[in-house]
Amino acid sequence: MAVPIAVLDCDLLLYGRGHRTLDRFKLEDVTDEYLVSTYGFPRQFIYYLVDLLGASLSRPTQRSRAISPETQILAALGFYTSGSFQTRMGDAIGISQASMSRCVANVTEALVERAPQFIHFPEDEATVQSLKDDFYGLAGMPGVLGVVDCTHVAIKAPNAEDLSYVNRKGLHSLNCLMVCDARGVLLSAETHWPGSLPDCMVLQQAALTSQFESQLHKDGWLLGDSSFFLRTWLMTPLHIPETPAEYRYNMAHSATHNVIERTFRTIRSRFRCLDGSKGTLQYSPEKSSHIILACCVLHNISLEHGLDVWSSPATSHMEQPEEEYEQMESMDSEACRIRQELLLTHFS
Repeated sequence: MAVPIAVLDCDLLLYGRGHRTLDRFKLEDVTDEYLVSTYGFPRQFIYYLVDLLGASLSRPTQRSRAISPETQILAALGFYTSGSFQTRMGDAIGISQASMSRCVANVTEALVERAPQFIHFPEDEATVQSLKDDFYGLAGMPGVLGVVDCTHVAIKAPNAEDLSYVNRKGLHSLNCLMVCDARGVLLSAETHWPGSLPDCMVLQQAALTSQFESQLHKDGWLLGDSSFFLRTWLMTPLHIPETPAEYRYNMAHSATHNVIERTFRTIRSRFRCLDGSKGTLQYSPEKSSHIILACCVLHNISLEHGLDVWSSPATSHMEQPEEEYEQMESMDSEACRIRQELLLTHFS
C-alpha cells in the first residue's frame, strides 16, 4: 500500500499567496533579554531591520503561507550571531532548518543590496574634518581619513579554484580588506578576495586603491601596517626607526591603527559565524563573501543605534596568516617625502 508523503516547499513557506504568514513567533511575547541572548540584538533594533528590509523580504508570488519578514530576520540574526542552524532556534520561531537557511540567504542579499547606504566614506567637508579630529584625538596623528587592514575568514574548500583560497596557514579563507573610522564604523569593506592573496596584493587590486589614486579623497591619508607599501595616501610605520621623532611617529601610528584590530575583534565577537568557533562558513566563496558583508552592514547599523562597538568581549578566532613585512618598504619618492614632512612637522 502506498504511503502518501507530504513534501514542504521552502518557497511556499517564504513567499505566500495573499501574504498570509506563519507567525508562530511574536516579538512582543518575549523579553529583551531573551532576544539579545538568542538573536544578539534588542527589540528596537530588530523592529528597525523589519522596516528597513521588509519590502525586500515580502515579494509577492502565487504561493501561500509566507514566512514573515520579522521571522526571516530573526532566523538570519540567529545564524549570524551563533554560527549554526540550531534546531532549537528553528523550533523557537516555528520553521525548519531548511527554511532557516533560505531565510539567511534572503536577509543576506537584502543587506548586501544596502551596503553602499551604510558603508562609505563621508563626503561633506565638515564630516571629513570631524573624522580627522577624532583620529587626532587618539594619539596625535594628523590628517587620518581611516585605518586599513585585512582579516581572514575561514570558508569550506570550494569546488573550483581550490588553491587560490588557501592562505599561508594552509587553510581556506577569504581575505577581507576593511577601513574604519576612530569609532570603529566601517568606511569600506571588500570581502571577496581569495585567501592566497597577501594583503599588499589585495590592496593593489582593490576598489579602495582606485578611489584614492583618483584623488576622490583629498587632503588626508589612510594608516596601514607594514604589510602594505607606503603611498602618498597611505602612511605606514617606519621599518627601522632611528630618531626620537621616528619612534614617536611609529608609536602614534600603532596606537591609531589599533582601532581596526579592535573593530575586527568586535565584529567576530558579535557575529560568531565569522570567528571559526563553530567551524568554517559552509558556503561558496561568493555566498560567504556576502554573509561577511551583511555582518559588516549590521555592525555599522548597530553603531548608528548606539550599541557600543567595544562592549562585546573578545573571543578566540581564526589565526591570521602572518605577512612578510621586510619587503614592504616603498620606493615611491613622493610618498617618502610626505611621510618625512609629517615626521618633521608633527613629531620632531
